[in-house]
Amino acid sequence: MFFKRVFVLILMLFSSISLAFTPTQAQIEQFKKLPRAQQEALAKQYGINLSSLGNVSQQSETSIQAKQSVNERELEADEQKNEIARLNPTEKPLQPFGYALFSGSPTTFAPPENASVPDTYVLSRGDVVNVTFYGKESASHTIKIDNEGRLSIPNFSPEQVAGLKYGEFKKLIQNKIEKEAIGLNVFVSMSQLNPMRILVVGEAYKPGSFMVSPLSTVTHALYASGGVTDIASLRNIQVKRNGKTVATLDLYDLLLDGNTEGDINLRSGDVVFIPSVGPQITVKGAVKREGVFELTQEDDQASLVKMFGGFKENAFTKNVTVRRIVDGAKSRIVSADFSNLINGFKPKAGDQLTVKEVSEVVTNSVTLIGAVVRPGSYEWYEGITVDKLFLNFRDDLLPQADFNYSIIVREKSALGEIEVVQFSLADALQNKNIALKKNDEIYVFSRFQMKQVEELALANLALTEEQKRQQEKVKLWHVFEFENFKSSIKLPDEALEEALASQNKSKKDKFANFSRKELLKPVLKRLEFQSSNLIKPNTFEVRGQVRFPGKYPLSSNSSVQLAIDAAGGLLESAFTEKAELTRFINTEASLFEHLQIDINDEKVLAMQLEGKDTLNVLMQPNWQDDYKVNLAGEVRFPGTYTVNRGETLYDVIERAGGLSAHAEPKAAIFTRLAIKEQEQAQLSKLSDELRREIASKSFQQSVGGGSSINYDEMSRLLNDLANVEAVGRLVIDLPDILQKEELLILQDGDSLYVPGRQDSISIIGEVNYSSSHLYKSGVSIEQYLELSGGIKDRANEEQIYVIKANGAVFIPKSSGWFSVNYHSQLEPGDTIVVPMDPSHMDNLTLWNTATQILFQLSASIAAITRI
Repeated sequence: MFFKRVFVLILMLFSSISLAFTPTQAQIEQFKKLPRAQQEALAKQYGINLSSLGNVSQQSETSIQAKQSVNERELEADEQKNEIARLNPTEKPLQPFGYALFSGSPTTFAPPENASVPDTYVLSRGDVVNVTFYGKESASHTIKIDNEGRLSIPNFSPEQVAGLKYGEFKKLIQNKIEKEAIGLNVFVSMSQLNPMRILVVGEAYKPGSFMVSPLSTVTHALYASGGVTDIASLRNIQVKRNGKTVATLDLYDLLLDGNTEGDINLRSGDVVFIPSVGPQITVKGAVKREGVFELTQEDDQASLVKMFGGFKENAFTKNVTVRRIVDGAKSRIVSADFSNLINGFKPKAGDQLTVKEVSEVVTNSVTLIGAVVRPGSYEWYEGITVDKLFLNFRDDLLPQADFNYSIIVREKSALGEIEVVQFSLADALQNKNIALKKNDEIYVFSRFQMKQVEELALANLALTEEQKRQQEKVKLWHVFEFENFKSSIKLPDEALEEALASQNKSKKDKFANFSRKELLKPVLKRLEFQSSNLIKPNTFEVRGQVRFPGKYPLSSNSSVQLAIDAAGGLLESAFTEKAELTRFINTEASLFEHLQIDINDEKVLAMQLEGKDTLNVLMQPNWQDDYKVNLAGEVRFPGTYTVNRGETLYDVIERAGGLSAHAEPKAAIFTRLAIKEQEQAQLSKLSDELRREIASKSFQQSVGGGSSINYDEMSRLLNDLANVEAVGRLVIDLPDILQKEELLILQDGDSLYVPGRQDSISIIGEVNYSSSHLYKSGVSIEQYLELSGGIKDRANEEQIYVIKANGAVFIPKSSGWFSVNYHSQLEPGDTIVVPMDPSHMDNLTLWNTATQILFQLSASIAAITRI
């Protein structure tokens, strides 16, 4: 009756009487679910042409097809809590295999009427058949099989067809027409299949009785019931007919092989029974499909591998860990070999298989590390030597590679202990006699220690684009390898953290990527870790006049000569006749023994070193590096000169041919690097003290309610202090030096600038217009200040001073001088400085000092720039 009411509502929509009521889409869908025969019967009963519903029918079908056929299952309250816990797991739980197939609930299960009917289909009462005649006459009839199972074709005798297969039925009708009619042919097809009722029970999500298409299979019935529960068996789904089990469906056959052999067609009255899940096994680790799988009695090792999809490429199949429950009371560990699937392993209920990954440690290999074009692991084989890894110097080594010092890090025990073999790459490639062993690591170092020096050297080599790309690739490879350092090296946590911190610090200090400092850190840590109170660490140290002082690994063949090679060789300043070798002896009398050795002696060079030895290569007596002094300006031959220790400025000027005829020696400017560094440090210190005093003064005034500080003035002065660069000027009297009345010993980096003759006086500071004026004899300081517009209100008139052309300073109104070799009158090249009155700066104690330093520096810089 419900469907009739729905149909009446739909018909009202198309009647000639306009009604306000419009059927809902849900009601239209309910009508569309009716079998075609019932739709036609209802249409005939109410006198409506069913074709008038074509548009609605078509729209309805389109709407139904556009909708989802499966929605997510609605969860109960407890299930929602479990779902929340599942979405926020501490460890992702393994899911049973196959249940995702029924993770949704179907919105509809309409009979598949558009599907072709197979010849095996068994006709039943209520089926509708189309019979079409052609030949001497044409006709088409839609006939329903009656309740007696007979088909009555007009003008022909009835036939009993219920129970026949569709293929048998077609042959029966064709034979009947051929016998009873001459010149008449027939075509038979199914028009409407009568729905059948089945029962789905057991662990179905929604068990019950369902009307399904007669073409439905077992899987259709499972979908019609919403799928299965979480404890349903997927491997033993039974179809019962007339009290007997006629078929068993194993869904694993469908899911793993696509085999539908057990998915039989159902018949009216069939019962689909879903039992509880059988014995299960858990598989996790390096497999392609982790999960929980259901077992049957026939399952073996091969079928189990098929269930979890096989092993991953990095799976360790030789020894798979199986946790097995024994006698329902305890569990034990069983090892299974899956490398051969015919070894007879039989899975049992409750087994938990864990497949581990193979070790990332490469065996039977040798590894190239450092300044090589293609770093990484290579195959080891019996008889391989170092030269076999390098076919060509130019193609296989980076330009910065050091040919004089390389090492081999070699495993000497199964506990991971190592030993080091030192060799010369040049000798190895020439003599071809350094054999390699399994898992050897060959380190090729850069011949530069600092990154900046290396980059400058490589820039001068004019590398090609390909060589530059090789440099970057090698750097990236070593970064990746060091990330694996923590997982591969056998060190305690504190030692490992120290090595990592040291590695990071070396990068921060700008060491070259393949320098000794960079590459040796992990090796030295491993050697130190192997030492104990009875075993000295296999390391030694080289100090003094060598290219790369530091600590190095001790090899079995280490000698004084190899120690010097490891440190990059001797410097030019090395004193070869005497060196000191300090040896750790740890006796009651002394911890160390000091040996004086001559490194010119071949026997000494061949002396074997011991752990913790220290070789100190001394400097030649009275050795100095090249001192460079720069002469500029009015000298006959300006330029940079190399001087000896103790040489004077007079000596260098004489070597430069003396001064030119246009030189003004009184205005000479002499600068020294040491003084510049000292002045710069004083400026930084003053700036910090000034900032602290400003903060303290500001706080006191804010608490006491005093006048506010002029922050604009303070900020300007602080910025001036921060931005000014020290000059490093040393005040000298060059005329006295040239007359040998004074002596100036030169230092490295000294510079002398001799300007030409001067003819001006400069005025700077707190004047209305800072300017320079032509020198006139007899003009006073006050007159020059008037020429610059006079002084400002905030000028300190009592502290006006003059900077002489040679850098000397005097205060005209003072009774004394604070410089050398002064003159009481103005001279060409002098600078008059008008300082600021510190009282304008809120009486801070440091303002006076700050303004004086600033004006002195400004005057010096202005004088140098002007000259």
